[in-house]
Amino acid sequence: MTAIKHALQRDIFTPNDERLLSIVNVCKAGKKKKNCFLCATVTTERPVQVKVVKVKKSDKGDFYKRQTAWELRELAVVDAKDANKENPEFDLHFEKVYKWVASSTAEKNSFISCIWKLNQRYLRKKIDFVNVSSQLLEELPKAEESVPSGENQSVAGGDEETLDDYQELNTREEQDIEIMMEGCEYAISNAEAFAEKLSRELQVLDGANIQSIMASEKQVNTLMQLLDEALNEVDTIEGKLSSYEEMLQSVKEQMDQISQSNHLIQLSNTNNVRLLEEIEFLVNHMDLSKGHIKALQDGDLSSSKGIEACTDAAEALLQCMNVALRPGHDKLHAVKQQQHLFNDLREQFARRLTNHLNNVFVHQFNHFTQTLPHFFRASFLSLPGHDQSATLAQHSVELSLPKHNPLHRDLLRYAKLMEWLKNAQREKYEGLTGNYVDYIARLYEREIKDFFEVAKIKMTGSTKEGKKFATLPRKESAVKQETESLHGSSGKLTGSTSSLNKLPIQGGGSRRSQSSSLLDMGNMSASDLDVADRTKFDKIFEQVLSELEPLCLAEQDFISKFFKLQQQPSMPGSTAADGEEADGAVPSRHVSVGERQQTSTSDKDLVRHMMNKVFHCIEVELNNLIALGDKIDSFNSLYMLVKMSHHVWTAENVDPGSYLSTTLGNVLVTVKRNFDKCISTQIKQMEEVKISKKSKVGILPFVTGIEQFAELAETIFRNAERRGDLDKAYVKLIRAVYFNVEKVANESQKTPRDVVMMENFHHIFSTLSRLKISCLETERKEAKYKYTDHLQSYVIYSLGQPLEKLNHFFEGVEARVAQGVREEEVSYQLAFNKQELRKVIKEYPGKEVKKGLDNLYKKVDKHLCEEENLLQVVWHSMQDEFIRQYKHFVGLIGRCYPGSGITMDFTIQDILEYFSSIAQSH
Repeated sequence: MTAIKHALQRDIFTPNDERLLSIVNVCKAGKKKKNCFLCATVTTERPVQVKVVKVKKSDKGDFYKRQTAWELRELAVVDAKDANKENPEFDLHFEKVYKWVASSTAEKNSFISCIWKLNQRYLRKKIDFVNVSSQLLEELPKAEESVPSGENQSVAGGDEETLDDYQELNTREEQDIEIMMEGCEYAISNAEAFAEKLSRELQVLDGANIQSIMASEKQVNTLMQLLDEALNEVDTIEGKLSSYEEMLQSVKEQMDQISQSNHLIQLSNTNNVRLLEEIEFLVNHMDLSKGHIKALQDGDLSSSKGIEACTDAAEALLQCMNVALRPGHDKLHAVKQQQHLFNDLREQFARRLTNHLNNVFVHQFNHFTQTLPHFFRASFLSLPGHDQSATLAQHSVELSLPKHNPLHRDLLRYAKLMEWLKNAQREKYEGLTGNYVDYIARLYEREIKDFFEVAKIKMTGSTKEGKKFATLPRKESAVKQETESLHGSSGKLTGSTSSLNKLPIQGGGSRRSQSSSLLDMGNMSASDLDVADRTKFDKIFEQVLSELEPLCLAEQDFISKFFKLQQQPSMPGSTAADGEEADGAVPSRHVSVGERQQTSTSDKDLVRHMMNKVFHCIEVELNNLIALGDKIDSFNSLYMLVKMSHHVWTAENVDPGSYLSTTLGNVLVTVKRNFDKCISTQIKQMEEVKISKKSKVGILPFVTGIEQFAELAETIFRNAERRGDLDKAYVKLIRAVYFNVEKVANESQKTPRDVVMMENFHHIFSTLSRLKISCLETERKEAKYKYTDHLQSYVIYSLGQPLEKLNHFFEGVEARVAQGVREEEVSYQLAFNKQELRKVIKEYPGKEVKKGLDNLYKKVDKHLCEEENLLQVVWHSMQDEFIRQYKHFVGLIGRCYPGSGITMDFTIQDILEYFSSIAQSH
């Protein structure tokens, strides 16, 4: 290995000014056949660079070549694989991991030791040594470590593996040596004499140093004496300082006693101030004046002044009870006594207020019951056998509900007391709320039921027959039978005690209850439609809704104000007003946003619950009224849908969550269901139409009916909120009309199918064009197409071939031309020569043609109906078709028989005169 080392140094590293310090024979792991050497080198020039060089033997000879070199600073990890066992494998981590297997463990350890020493000297432990024995990582001598890295350094050790100890002289040392050698010229020629001279000079210097030390002994003794004197002075000063410290300690103790005495005096004063503040707080916030106590105990709850005094006293009492006491206050006897007094006053006043308000409710209820209109009282005072119907009909001129504004005005004086009761005595507040709802619900039930009785009588008594039946006494069995009939017409009607059940739903007042349809509308005149009855029904229904709307809104507004269900109540433990504090008072806790929202939601639910109880009969009575209107005339559902939708929209704009909005919304569902049922009934009746086999069809009744329906609906739904429902109904109806027109046309035996389709679709097209309904624009175009198509079909079918033989002759001519015969050579065909053509033309003189057209006119006149007046249109179309055929024949004669001079017996002008004279004669 030494020979290889010298050879590598000589051949590879010396030319590059490098020194080889360590070498190891390795091969790559798994490839042991390809051996190489890893060399640790340093440069001979400064700054020193340390490298690991891979050297490989050339394949072409015995010399070595340098293959790869890595800077030592690039080496990150040296992994010896195992520190306890001999293992020749090791890894070097440069930019990637290189795995090596050494020829022996000793070489591997020697190489790793050299790498560690180079790292210690040049890199200062920047390399991690893993799985390396601690014996290999010996520290360098301190002398070596102290050598600057910039000096010329090498690795210490035996032979070439050791580092050189040579150190270069610095500049100052070189100058000193030069001066010394200039003083002795023979230093170079006679080194021994120079050394002896230096020795003698050194002895002289040593002697001088010893004498100098001996001469300074007296001064040292003098200095020691001065130090002893200084120590004695220090002891004296320390004694004086100790005495002063004892004196200061006594003064400090006296000052502490004085400070402690002042602290106790200050603490006593502070306690007295706080005690005074607590007393003032309790006196100011828990003291109720004698006037307030008297008002709570004996205050007059009937007069305005008494109510105001009681309200102020109740608020003061609640404020005293809701004071936020500080810790310890509740243990004071005076505080307990005061709280007991407050509780007694609260219980006493709450009981007195509740009794008084209950008496007010009863008094007001009796007062309104006694002052009801005569026709309402007749219902209240009804006895068995009493003729209620006659009484109600006699006094049914005014259709209005009593106003409760006086009752609301009287009760609102107690609104603040109700708020106090709500915060102070919740149970009594809820009981009082229930009592009010019970009283007022009975009052409203009587008023509303009699109000609806009058409305129903007005609806059913619109004709003489209806009034006649409305004023006659009814038997109980008849009443029961009609009640069941009404209930069967509306799923939401219940066993109401309404006297409407005692009124007949027959005669003139209900003449269209079973037959109101598009078919009937098509067969009626304007007077038969009885527009006045429908207009009257519309006004009555609108008046009913207009009376109910302010009544419900006024009652809901009163309930919210009187029972304080829309304001934020004062929470227990809070002052009268949020954020308001008295002098020295502890601020009450504020109601959080979540609590406010929860309270608001619960208040709205309570208002809705109370309104449902108060007006529980409104929805039932409205459904009964709607069922009656639908039974009288199914087209009343159009009026009701528009009116109810408008009132629902108005109620939602005022308050979307109000009782009125919710109730009208529920009733609107019933109205919409009746509207859809009406449309479905019309469609069903169209499908059941049967035509007479002996008479011509003409304009079908439901076609005329859809026109009347559209005119009526457009009048009702003008600027209505539910226009979309009508548009959907239009589409359903018009599609049903189209389907059933075609169905009737296919089944017609007396009238040709094309005539039925043409006349009815012409009527539909005219109607839709006149009304200009935007949602039916597609159907209008379809009607026009069907009318035009069937008109053309009927003209072609009816006109047929008026010149039959001539038509057959020219069909043969066209057949020959189609077979390849030239047009000018057709006249040479035996069957189609000029003589044959003249024979055929002679059979159709002008008189015969006119006679045939006259018969055709009579036939068409029998097919068409007078209502639609399409005879002239059809006759003109036939004229155009006949002239077209005539021109076709003349053109064939001109092309196939040129120069023959053959012409028809009549001209186009003659044809025009024939058609004109026939039309005028009829």
